[in-house]
Amino acid sequence: MKVVIFDMDGTLLDSQKDITISVNHVRKTNYNLKPLSEKFIVEAINMEVRNLPYLFYETEIYEDSARDMFEKHYYEQCVKNPYLYDGIDTTLKTLLDNGIKLSVATNAPTKFAKRMLSHLDVAHLFDVIIGADKINASKPSPKMIEYILKSYNFDYEKHEAWMIGDNSKDMLSAQNAGINSAFAIWGFTPESNHNIVINTPKDILDIIL
Repeated sequence: MKVVIFDMDGTLLDSQKDITISVNHVRKTNYNLKPLSEKFIVEAINMEVRNLPYLFYETEIYEDSARDMFEKHYYEQCVKNPYLYDGIDTTLKTLLDNGIKLSVATNAPTKFAKRMLSHLDVAHLFDVIIGADKINASKPSPKMIEYILKSYNFDYEKHEAWMIGDNSKDMLSAQNAGINSAFAIWGFTPESNHNIVINTPKDILDIIL
């Protein structure tokens, strides 16, 4: 058995526009702050060390009002502009046709992930779609990966598993879980020093099949 676990934002789909709109909605409505650029917001999300409450809202922690407002706004916004990266749909179906098991592990809340992937008509291709809220642990913790592998009765000696992502947290999560990983550079992070780098979704087929 082979299992491929995908990150979502920046790997399967582009959600940058909607994230930016919702962050700026909270900035304006809750704090009367000027909007941030999409580039700034995406770079902040992908920083190794970051303080997103301060970067986004100039607060030391996420205030409940801001968190609730973002989640309510983004739940509606997240299906307005997302799109699958070119070649993702075909790649997923080819993997399935070859008997590969597919799942998603994202730091986004599970309800957003399922809503967005359903909207893009690919949710049914995955056995498990899990967000960090499901187990109260985000990447680079290996817990989401371990949860997925357990659902498959995964045997490390007999089976093979890969994590595909666009962030060092994805790679560290895979390392911490003891599985293979490949860094996707078509998404939010355009370069990487990871030992396996894939330039297009179709390249996934070359390393998995």
